[in-house]
Amino acid sequence: MSSVLLIFFFHAVVFSSLLLRKGITDSQDESLWLAAFILLGGLYICPFMLGYAGWYSTNPYREFMFFFPFQQLFLIGPVFYFYILTLLNRDFKFVRRDWLHFFPALLYMIYSLIVFVTDKLILDELYFYADNKDKDLDVWYQVAGLISMLFYLILSLQHYLRYRKLSLEEVSYADEISFKWIQYFTLALGLILILRVLFFILNPEWGEFGRKFWYYLCFSILLMYISISGYAHTLKTSLKFAPIILKNWKHSVHGKEKERKEASTETEVLPEWKEKITHIFESASVYQNPSLTITDLSRLLNTNRNIVSKVINQEFHMNFNDFVNTKRVEAVIEKLKKGEHTKNTLLGIAMDCGFNSKTTFNRAFKKYTALTPKQYITTHEL
Repeated sequence: MSSVLLIFFFHAVVFSSLLLRKGITDSQDESLWLAAFILLGGLYICPFMLGYAGWYSTNPYREFMFFFPFQQLFLIGPVFYFYILTLLNRDFKFVRRDWLHFFPALLYMIYSLIVFVTDKLILDELYFYADNKDKDLDVWYQVAGLISMLFYLILSLQHYLRYRKLSLEEVSYADEISFKWIQYFTLALGLILILRVLFFILNPEWGEFGRKFWYYLCFSILLMYISISGYAHTLKTSLKFAPIILKNWKHSVHGKEKERKEASTETEVLPEWKEKITHIFESASVYQNPSLTITDLSRLLNTNRNIVSKVINQEFHMNFNDFVNTKRVEAVIEKLKKGEHTKNTLLGIAMDCGFNSKTTFNRAFKKYTALTPKQYITTHEL
């Protein structure tokens, strides 16, 4: 049992080291937070990895296990949350009030220090550890830690969903910055917590040390998935567009009432703005800009972005991302009708019309026509 968990612990140490190095060399805060999360996950399995190796049975190993706080349950949730924040926004700055998220972890560290000083430096015999049970494994701490992790998991998911919704309203390349892997990441962490609850409820002998192995094995496997996936995405993910979205997000959160008042004055002329937007897409082919944002479009129309957003939502019944991709698909179809697919590749045509990737193009094309590009060509005998 111990050797199996040792493999996963070693894996966590390796990947946290790789991410730490990448975070320092490339100045990537998100890599540093992910490194911390994976390291905390590795430490989380230590009491059981070493316990199955017999460390709780003999001194000085037993006292080392008692007094070293391996399971930092109040740290795992906040570290995960700040990883999500920095991943979605390169402009995010850790400020003084953010330290409040780590206050419970600080209190537990102080508690651990008091236990150590009392039992090892003040008293001649163990007081807190008279029962020979590791304080990290106390029921109150495990339950409180579980609640903390669930809270930050929900907070992180809410943050991501707001980000995703805003990206669809703000930019025409939402798929490229969708970070869909975060959904799998949060799902993996959520599955870990659900397993924790299930093992606690369904296993009548959960309190016995040896009965917890299967839970920690499941945890280790999911941690391995998170570390591999997280490291892979730090290598290939580009975040050059994310700050644009989050700046507008901040603006939208603090200025919604003002924006509603400004936009309400234009309600009666929305059909006119619809014609202007249609005209600029047809005459200037603005959809060809692969990094087009709603702010760019509002500047071209010499109006504010809230009016443009309202027209697209209410008059075209779409979000900005879908609206622009629809125009791009229409442009692709025009080129197909002219036979350009016989001279150029489908991807080449898609790129000329403003798409950033083959995946986004295929998804948008099928959403608009209910056919893949090749099926469309065959069906219409182009």
